[in-house]
Amino acid sequence: MRRAIGKGGLEHRQLVLIGQQGRAHGRPHVSKTTTGVVQDGPVGSTAPAEVERPSSDVRPDVPWLTIVWNDPVNLMSYVTYVFQAVFGYPREKAEKLMMDVHHKGRAVVASGAREEMERDVQILHSYGLWATVQQDS
Repeated sequence: MRRAIGKGGLEHRQLVLIGQQGRAHGRPHVSKTTTGVVQDGPVGSTAPAEVERPSSDVRPDVPWLTIVWNDPVNLMSYVTYVFQAVFGYPREKAEKLMMDVHHKGRAVVASGAREEMERDVQILHSYGLWATVQQDS
């Protein structure tokens, strides 16, 4: 998109469209059908493609874990503060988890659905902590 200022100071936008030029009939085309099956081949081709399936080692009924790892950067008081701020833990629980991280090198700070644990890890990263998600065994 290109912006230009026209008469009277009003903004004028020029939209540049790129057409279908250069798309020959023999070139591959990928489309998604209403059934979710992806077809890959020349336009109009009905050759089926492989459908990606979740790996069999993922067990949906087993909870996921948020693990915080020890690092040489963050102060113990700061890690305690982060656990209280992010998870709402009382000071005693936050300190216990912080001590586990400090002495054992890691601590499980939360468990639940994968999406929730991934969100927690992103939040912990934003505070500068080293955290990962792992499926419980």
